[in-house]
Amino acid sequence: MKIIGIICEYNPFHNGHIFHLKKIKKMFPKSLIILVLNGYFLERGEISIISKEDKTRLALENTIDLIIELPVIFGTQSADIFAKKALEILNHLNVTDIVFGSESNDISLLTKAAQLQLEPHFEKNLRKNLKKGCNYPTALAKTLNMNTNINNPNDLLGISYAKAIIKNQYSIKLHPIKRTNNYHDLTSNEFIISASNIRSKLKNKENIKNFIPHNTLSYLKTINEELIFTILKYKIITDNNLEKYLTVDEGIEKRLKKVILKSNNLEEFILNVKTKRYTYNKIRRMIIHILLGLTKKDNDNLDLEYIHILGFNKKGQEYLHSIKKNISIPLSPILSSKTYKYEKTAAYLYDIFTNSQASLFELKNKPLIINQK
Repeated sequence: MKIIGIICEYNPFHNGHIFHLKKIKKMFPKSLIILVLNGYFLERGEISIISKEDKTRLALENTIDLIIELPVIFGTQSADIFAKKALEILNHLNVTDIVFGSESNDISLLTKAAQLQLEPHFEKNLRKNLKKGCNYPTALAKTLNMNTNINNPNDLLGISYAKAIIKNQYSIKLHPIKRTNNYHDLTSNEFIISASNIRSKLKNKENIKNFIPHNTLSYLKTINEELIFTILKYKIITDNNLEKYLTVDEGIEKRLKKVILKSNNLEEFILNVKTKRYTYNKIRRMIIHILLGLTKKDNDNLDLEYIHILGFNKKGQEYLHSIKKNISIPLSPILSSKTYKYEKTAAYLYDIFTNSQASLFELKNKPLIINQK
């Protein structure tokens, strides 16, 4: 039996995700699907409009067999760290294949780019291009010096998956699925549109029922950006040691303190901070790290401390039981760990920003179960 891994954020769960799962079932008819799920705060610095618990429930309702948490301490970092930790989890669970969305749908191209990035002088050359004022995708393209410009989000993530597999010598095969929409398109009304398009339509109070499964609608949360900005403003103004937080680098703390006083809302603040070097997504991640209180010290040399099982069906439970004796790290949260400390903080913050009770699921610490074969 093939053990298929997928890595998703489901912000929100939509028709494209249904398409993804149907393709997996067609490619690997007798497979078991394991999802590594990013929870409350996401890789591009966004706040999820569906809670971790409800995303787990949606995954189980849509034939995923086993759902594992990607801890917030890793899920809010750059693509390389995000991918590295997700792959580490999937490797512990004996995953044989990973299926992911891709703009190019060219695994040879993505693997070649990954191999080039692992060459000895690549990072040094990349930093040189970044210092010239290029943003990350442009600097990456210049450093790779390939004929094809790889700068789309899913392809960049695919390269990070390939790097993690090559570097750690995992016996995992990557399978891209061609994306049917553009991540940056915020206007299309096709049956399958991007999650960012759906979120944009929600913000503009447009009807999104044609773009998501019917059971997604009831789980959608409203995020209070005014409250986020208020708390962020307080933290930036009152904290005299902003540079201790993860991703607050190279003197940017001075810019944060200056800009926060002349910004009227969160979006305006991000745009005022933004430079070629500090992209929109990088600033969003920085904001999440400040709000979480995630420090560079806590992040340094932090290993995967445990595997947190969020949910399973009968098939997933049986598989987990069959391999658990051979898994070398704990299969439940270590309550005294740094990882769990930040996961709880994320849940409490999520409650404040969405006026919900997500922290109850976190504190209960019991997987959701759907008893279907």
